[in-house]
Amino acid sequence: MIKLFMWSGPRNISTALMRSFENRSDTKVYDEPFYAYYLKHTNLNHPMKDEILKTYPSDENEVIKLVNKEDEKYEIFYQKHMSHHILDNTNLEWINNGINCFLIRDPAKVISSYIKKNTLNSINDIGFKKLYEIFKSLNSKKSIVINTDYLLENPEKYLKRLCKILNLDFDKNMLNWPKGYRNTDGIWSKVWYQDVISSTTFNTISNKEYIVPKSYENIYKECLKIYEEINKYSIRI
Repeated sequence: MIKLFMWSGPRNISTALMRSFENRSDTKVYDEPFYAYYLKHTNLNHPMKDEILKTYPSDENEVIKLVNKEDEKYEIFYQKHMSHHILDNTNLEWINNGINCFLIRDPAKVISSYIKKNTLNSINDIGFKKLYEIFKSLNSKKSIVINTDYLLENPEKYLKRLCKILNLDFDKNMLNWPKGYRNTDGIWSKVWYQDVISSTTFNTISNKEYIVPKSYENIYKECLKIYEEINKYSIRI
């Protein structure tokens, strides 16, 4: 069984890509396994915090067992991980048991989207810093970087390229999926997933200009530096 660890921050088209892989008959998905763990240890006031803590495991060892679990019914175990859910003392030895992919997006788009849903207090809230730490801890040749802007320019061509790199057969079902919620969605989907819930495919890339409010300018500049560094390794078509 191939384990795909898809690392990203919030508002990175990560749920749409999870939908894409879940629509393959050979793939099972796991949505943000470390979210409850993250909320328990940071005590941050996220939407639906209490419900998340009641519903999902927050013990680190228990979560690690779940992400390492084998399932003979599937060939691929796709895991959507938010990088900021990983804390400084979190055990990351398990990431060597799978293929690590890094999903990035223009930070202006990330910030503009995030502040519509939640309060942005620091760069740590949107995952760029921790994403870069995890990326640097691995051999860059063994990591796969996916830029959502490149993906959205031509989803079919890009996904075919991605599948080839992963040594997987491309499945045309990755391009479209049924509208609506999934049993595999985290319960936080009610807050964060409205766009993807109503979608049936990847949205086309927009030429809209994203203006970051001045109050977030320092966060944006720090994110942009990280984005540009990781983007050097992005898959291109």
